[in-house]
This record gives sequence, C-alpha cells and structure tokens, in this order.
Amino acid sequence: MNLIIEKTKTLSGEVTIPGSKSHTIRGVIIGSLAHGVSEIRNPLVSADTMASVCGCRELGAKINTSDSKNWIIEGFNGTPHKPKKILNLANSGTSLNLITGVVSLGDFETILDGDDSLRTRPVQPLLDALNKLGAKAESIKNNGKPPIKIKGKIRGGETSVDVISSQFLSSLLISTPLVEEDTVINAFNIREVPYIEMTLKWLEENGIKYEKSNNFTWFKIKGNQKYKSFEKQIPSDWSSATFLLIAGAITKSNILLKGLDINDVQGDKVIIEYLKKMGADIKIEKEGIIIKGGKLYGVELDLNNTPDALPALSIAGCFAEGTTKLYNVAHARIKETDRIKVMAEELSKMGAKIEEMEDGLIIHNSKIKGTKVNGHYDHRVVMALVLAGLIADGETIVTTGESINITFPDFVDLMKKLGAKIKTKGI
Repeated sequence: MNLIIEKTKTLSGEVTIPGSKSHTIRGVIIGSLAHGVSEIRNPLVSADTMASVCGCRELGAKINTSDSKNWIIEGFNGTPHKPKKILNLANSGTSLNLITGVVSLGDFETILDGDDSLRTRPVQPLLDALNKLGAKAESIKNNGKPPIKIKGKIRGGETSVDVISSQFLSSLLISTPLVEEDTVINAFNIREVPYIEMTLKWLEENGIKYEKSNNFTWFKIKGNQKYKSFEKQIPSDWSSATFLLIAGAITKSNILLKGLDINDVQGDKVIIEYLKKMGADIKIEKEGIIIKGGKLYGVELDLNNTPDALPALSIAGCFAEGTTKLYNVAHARIKETDRIKVMAEELSKMGAKIEEMEDGLIIHNSKIKGTKVNGHYDHRVVMALVLAGLIADGETIVTTGESINITFPDFVDLMKKLGAKIKTKGI
C-alpha cells in the first residue's frame, strides 16, 4: 500500500494515543507465565502484539482477545507446553526475544522463526546466554539470526549477555525467576536502559525478588519463584506519540494528545525534553500534552536510550534551523531495517542535506521536495516519511504503508483527524 501525502500547513484537534506495544507484550508474556487468570486493559492491538499472543497460545496460554479493550489471559503457570508447530513471530523482534526465554523453560525442543525482516536481526548474544544456563540454543543457519532452535530447560547458574539489544537482558530477567536455581547475570554493552527498567517494574509488580547493581551490569535472580495473576491498565505508547508530537512541532499546529502518562517508565517520554531543547512549545496539562507548532533549532541529541525516536527526529532535523546531530545510537542499525542508512537514503531523495555517521545522523536545515520514497516495510520509517511529506513541497508517495499495522494501525486515521492530507492507495 502506498501513502500519498500533500504538504499540510496546519494540524489541530485532539486524539488519544493507543496503548504501549512494549507494555502489552510484557503483559501477554508474564500473564501467560503466571498462575491463574490475568487481565490487561487498553492493550495495543497490532501485528506485533498479536504475534506475542499467538506465540503464547501455542505454548499453552488461553488468551481471549475478543474484547479489544480488555484481554483475558489464563496462564500455564511457568510450564510452557511443547508447541505443535514452528513458532512464527512474524515481524516482532520483541516477541521473538522474550518468548525465546520462555521456551527455554520447557523440557522440549522447538523452532522460532519469523518474516524476512525478522530473519535479519541478530539474536546470538541471547542464545549464548541461555546455553550457559543449560539450554541448547542455536541459529539454524549458523548466522546468529532466526530461525533458531531451542531445547530446554534452563536451570540457573551464572551467565553473561551482550546487551546490544535490551530485549536480550529482559528475556533472561523474565524467565530466570522460574528456574530451579538462583541465576547470576553479568551484562555488558548496556543500551536502552528504560526498557530494562520497564521489565524490572513488571517483575516488582509481580513480587519477583532480584538484586542488581546500580549500572545494570549485574543481576541476581532468586530461583523457584512464581508469577501471580494480575490486572493492569496499559498506558499509551510514547514511541507512537513521538510521531504526532513531531508532526505538531513542524507545522503551524495546536494539538492535544491524550492518554499519555508522563510518570510511566517508558524511555521515549523524553521526546518532550528533546523537542523542548529544539525550541518547541509543549505543555503538560491535566487533560494531556499540548503542542503548538513554531520554530525549531538544531541540537545534539544522545539517542542511546531511545533508538526508536531516530526516524522521526531526523524529520525534525530537516525542519529545524541550523544543524541537528543524532548520535550514540548505532543499535538503530539492527532494528527492522538499518534505520540510520535507510533514513539517510530516503531523505536524500527528497533533497535533504544529511550525513550518515556510524552511530547516527547529521541533518542540516533542508527545503525538501515531495517524491516517491521507500518505506522498506519498516513501520517507523514509513511514519517518519509521512511526516516529511507534511513539510515537503508537492506530493510525497511512501511505499509499504501497510507496515504501520505492526505497531500503530490507527496512525493514518489519527493524522487525518488532525487535518493531515493523506490518502491511501492499494497496489
């Protein structure tokens, strides 16, 4: 599907941001591991979250998603069942990595796989860590990427993990409380700390006992613990809100975003500080976040904790006066695409003055022009290029628009509700 965008000078109105993908997937997995019946309210209904639902169902969880606002999960009490078929996690890296830890709890062998994009993403550090805990985990093509074969079960002990993705550490933290022995995890190359904190918050809410160092490089998790059933309201997704906040900042707009919790552990809430640093007019009110468009100025931003913000912030960089530098975010290269490379290539097609660094981008104020650009089946790249179309002269066509269903199916509808000139065209 192509998305066709015309230059849009003004956005106005109010919208509610959908639930957090990261919280929803953790809720599905921990609810599946728990004893009893859990309830998650305001879940994100998207391709990524449904991948986690399907995976956990195959492992024995009974998950009722008939009410899109209220999912009911009957867990398998820490003992996953041998799946009848390969676990296909589609495009969801979060689901793949977290469920890899879950299947290692079972006394069986299974294969986890996904689509072509998922097969490009490294997972070897997690496999190495699980092997040290007693699993037999391997990349079937011996390239450190899916498809992967896991034979459990892990029993605890001491392991180490390279945290090039925070999901590797989160996978171990979620699964190891249920093994026979205590587990010590030595972590290095720490990235995306807020996502680690999110996982720890879920553990704490479930009464899981652990110790850790202040710098997240050492953890000790007590064995023979259990997850209890829970009820939880999923907060709105700051990663998704980033696109609407930047849309408001780069146009002459006055919009209200509802449902966001500034006190939640999600790291992407720092987008508020990023945009304020660039000069944006943002107010946090009781009813939500209000953003008014105006001038932005180039800044230097360390995105180590918030790699998902890079695509959208590269558009803000084109709009801002001066030069914007997005750095310390080399791990953006191992997402659905190499987002550093892809954003440099696609914005260059539109006339942007942009330089690719090993760990980020340098973007100069640019008068960009509409043209046909490739979304690369990457939801965040597609949504970022839609934002580029709002400020580009002429018409912008973004391919692979269907990929927004991975995390933000309502994106186009909400943007149109605010006044964005967007059309969809099936191909």
